[in-house]
Amino acid sequence: MEEEFMTLGEIAKQARRNLNDNLWDYLRGGADSEAAVKRNRLSLSSWAFRPKVLNNVTEIRTERQLLGAPMRVPVVLPPIGSVQQFEAGGGVSVAEAAAEFGTAMILSSAALPDFETVAKTPGCSKIFQLYLIGDRAWMDDVISRTIEAGYDAFCLTVDTALYSRRERDIHKRYIPGSGRISLLDPREQDANADFFAQARMDWDTVAHVKENFDIPLVLKGIARADDAARAVEAGVDIIYVSNHGGRQLDHAKGCIDMLPEVVEAVDGRAPVIVDGGFLRGADVVKGLCLGATAVGTGRLLALGMAARGAPGVVRALELLETEIKLTMGLMGIADIDDLSPDMVERALPLPGPYDVMSAFPLLAEGY
Repeated sequence: MEEEFMTLGEIAKQARRNLNDNLWDYLRGGADSEAAVKRNRLSLSSWAFRPKVLNNVTEIRTERQLLGAPMRVPVVLPPIGSVQQFEAGGGVSVAEAAAEFGTAMILSSAALPDFETVAKTPGCSKIFQLYLIGDRAWMDDVISRTIEAGYDAFCLTVDTALYSRRERDIHKRYIPGSGRISLLDPREQDANADFFAQARMDWDTVAHVKENFDIPLVLKGIARADDAARAVEAGVDIIYVSNHGGRQLDHAKGCIDMLPEVVEAVDGRAPVIVDGGFLRGADVVKGLCLGATAVGTGRLLALGMAARGAPGVVRALELLETEIKLTMGLMGIADIDDLSPDMVERALPLPGPYDVMSAFPLLAEGY
């Protein structure tokens, strides 16, 4: 595997070869005009490093903990709905990769196999993310089963009150996975009671979970300082900054631009995870400089799965680790906990285009 893939771009290239057009567009696409997808990459391009020199970087430490579990690098494997379409093992393959490499995973309730089956895969920290498709009694039952299955935390995604219009899928009349709301006619959403269970979720839902269950709670989809502060005050254990990879609200801010105000509002009271366009080691380091505890790399996970399943994900993480360590060393930083906001600053963005694959510019040149 090491000889087969020497760069992350090679993994992306193999993933494209392995996926049909429907799945490739599902992987790279976003909502409406895809402005938020582009802005995620644009905003990452708009932060530049301010390196230090003459520091000993012969040994570089990247380890960090999340929920008391060690991570080899501060990178988590985020929830991906229908991840099994990229490789048949689905959530089990993701768990196997997380265990082999040494990091945490978040399993989507829209993924297969079911969360209780995935929980049996040993060796990694696991968080279960739930989309609400039933009443409070139904949710309570799922949370109880999550605890019984041994998950380390429970996650509610809060940026999906309504399901977006993803035009790449609509133009192809393609509905990924099963049990999803139809993308083809928005009127069908009104007739689907399960859909509105997610739309009814509010701060009382958060209070109910915290009052009735002894499991750390993650809120994924925080984009503002006031929501972050309210979440921490409500007892939320992990704040997850995300715009759903640009797949929900179009024209949202790039996630790395959301991060500083959220970190300031949280003020060290809870770990902060961020995702949204992070595909390279330098991207991860920028997020860590701006205060993230860990960074989610969802599309990189999908690319690794599509390229070679669990071994492809492990190799992607290995290459990402190499890039992180190289970036840190060239910045004069030997310990990941020494990364700080003064090591990045706003800069003019690089020329576009900005999309998922713009993280791998050599592919456009035929490499």
